[in-house]
Amino acid sequence: MSDIDRVLRSNLKLKHLQLIVALDEFRHLGRSAEFLSLTQPAVSKSLAEIERMFGLPLFVRSTRGTEPTAYGDKVARFARAVLADFDRTREDIATVASGGAGRIRVGAMVVATPGLLAPAVASLKAASPHTTVSVEEGDLSRLLPRLRVGELDFIVGRLEPGYAAPDLETEALYAEPMCVVVAPEHALASRRKPGWPDLATQPWVVPPAWASSRVKLGQMFYRHGLQPPQDIVESASFLVTLTFLRQRGCVAFVAHDVARELARENLAVTLKLPVPIELPPVGLLMLRGGLRSPAMLKLVATLRAEAGRRQRRK
Repeated sequence: MSDIDRVLRSNLKLKHLQLIVALDEFRHLGRSAEFLSLTQPAVSKSLAEIERMFGLPLFVRSTRGTEPTAYGDKVARFARAVLADFDRTREDIATVASGGAGRIRVGAMVVATPGLLAPAVASLKAASPHTTVSVEEGDLSRLLPRLRVGELDFIVGRLEPGYAAPDLETEALYAEPMCVVVAPEHALASRRKPGWPDLATQPWVVPPAWASSRVKLGQMFYRHGLQPPQDIVESASFLVTLTFLRQRGCVAFVAHDVARELARENLAVTLKLPVPIELPPVGLLMLRGGLRSPAMLKLVATLRAEAGRRQRRK
């Protein structure tokens, strides 16, 4: 038994297994040789070598062909199982190498989720359904530490200049303006021309204080001679924004893509109020020199393509 263990673990090669399977399949030295693109003497020599390794007769030769012995039958089953696993593993490796499988861990800011990340993931999954995409929602203050310790592959969101650092690579994809939304039943929802004075006394759910959109919002009120709203809730969460929008009647300051998603589900109305501010673009943020898996690169390419389609639609 120890000799058999040594043969199976050390001496047996894939070419030996392929020969055994061919002989069991064709039951003929000549046809097996033809299938393997070998000469018949080479097949006979290899079979003799394999039988010496096992110390057992695996096939019986006769004028009618080649028949497996009881030992040969067991070895042929083993050979088929190993070759099948080999083929599956080879295909799995090729699939991972092509980006067709694997796990991608994405940090996502709300500004990029409905109009960029969601359609890009849909396109990726249509081509690679076995790729798992893990999405962590948050703002940069939460996502960047996770990127730096390797818990995220990259971040998609607004490229805030305050978070630029030598260890980070950024890639701008497109500009995404902001707008003001309220719940459909809010009194301002039906106002034809609401103004900034109408909004100054309302409760708001706003981006965090560090966000460029929050800074620009405050500047808009000052530009109109008004103090920014004092009754505020700060959050970068889509769910928190939606909850306070609906339950407390807050006014919200959100990206156009988020506003469109809310309107599509009849959850919010965009006020007819110009918001002439310039903000950093939406894009990708990665660790400089970080690992780039095939699946990650495939999603990044899909995000770029989706951003390009957005630009062409405008």
